[in-house]
Amino acid sequence: MAVKNRKRMALTGNEAYAYAMKQINPDVVAAYPITPATEIVQIFAKYVADGLVNTEFVPVESEHSAMSACVGASATGARVMTGTASQGLALMHEILYIASSLRLPIVMAVVNRALSGPINIHCDHSDTMGSRDAGWIQVYTENANEAYHSVIMGIRIAETVNLPLMVTLDGFIISHEMEVVEVLEDQEVQEFIGERKPLYNILDVDNPITVGPLDLQDYYFEHKRQQVEAMKYAKEVIKSVVEEYNKKFGTDFPAFIEPYRMEDAEYAVLAMSSAAGTMKEAVDLMREKGEKVGLVRLRVFRPFPFEELREVFKNIKAIGVMDRADSLNTMGGPVFNETRSALYDLETRPKMMGFVFGLGGRDFPIEDAIHIIERVKALKEGKKVDMVEYIGVRE
Repeated sequence: MAVKNRKRMALTGNEAYAYAMKQINPDVVAAYPITPATEIVQIFAKYVADGLVNTEFVPVESEHSAMSACVGASATGARVMTGTASQGLALMHEILYIASSLRLPIVMAVVNRALSGPINIHCDHSDTMGSRDAGWIQVYTENANEAYHSVIMGIRIAETVNLPLMVTLDGFIISHEMEVVEVLEDQEVQEFIGERKPLYNILDVDNPITVGPLDLQDYYFEHKRQQVEAMKYAKEVIKSVVEEYNKKFGTDFPAFIEPYRMEDAEYAVLAMSSAAGTMKEAVDLMREKGEKVGLVRLRVFRPFPFEELREVFKNIKAIGVMDRADSLNTMGGPVFNETRSALYDLETRPKMMGFVFGLGGRDFPIEDAIHIIERVKALKEGKKVDMVEYIGVRE
């Protein structure tokens, strides 16, 4: 996914987030630091102090306050961003629903970290999966380069559809790992994102409106349905914005899913975020042994791309779905359950099993990736396997 003839910078995931925010130059950033996302707002605060952006930076007393401030600022028509992780995202939970219901296109950089308890500061997806039904668009990135570009695209997507959007990357694995990021010029970013054209402005005294009133049986249902329609529209917008970005800047980012060696695959694995890189290596190794295995990386989880998954998996005999979170429902993780539901109506329904891995930052070595492939192969061959397996956990 290289950007042709572009400046190359060595950045960590957090630095890539902050650099994209600098180039976007939002009107307001309200934030409270939390590991492993602290550096995002720390670096951005330095950009503010050095006069490199015109942003009003609001250091608040908690993440609940941060998202509340973001909601207030966005409702005035300002372009608003923030960043958080784990317990910080959980503390925002109440306000996440308010931001989406008020149709405010806040863009948030999230560093995936396990939720307590027990307390843990390392990566899994329990934080953002816990917010999956809050009405936010969710983008899961594989590396720092993709995270940088996804934040820029995220501004256009969110402000076109008028829904908030979070871009995520894996804590420490990507947030603190330095890699090559191919960046755009400041002017290019500004031209691409354009000016925000808000649905409304609560400071427009000539056109007064009521925002966030009590909404009981008479209209609540209709207003929630409007959010559903907005999320449906988001699929069109995501596809259009990613295509425009790729054409304009010479990138090749996928809109919703990234198929890998799926052309003649008989069985496959569905993965997200940084673990997809390890799975690609495992697929290559198994291909060298003659195995017809493929991989699909899920990039967008909300809106859930069920049509794209149905198309890519329609001729596949067996699928293993990887979750870096568990729903604690005795039926595996959220990605597994939603994917199985999405594929239920296929004429030839593939066999499916789920894999929960990497909780609390547990390492995901190539050996575990190969083990997953071998288990999916056994499923394809009709052997008895568990519906859900826990990978890398001590018995």
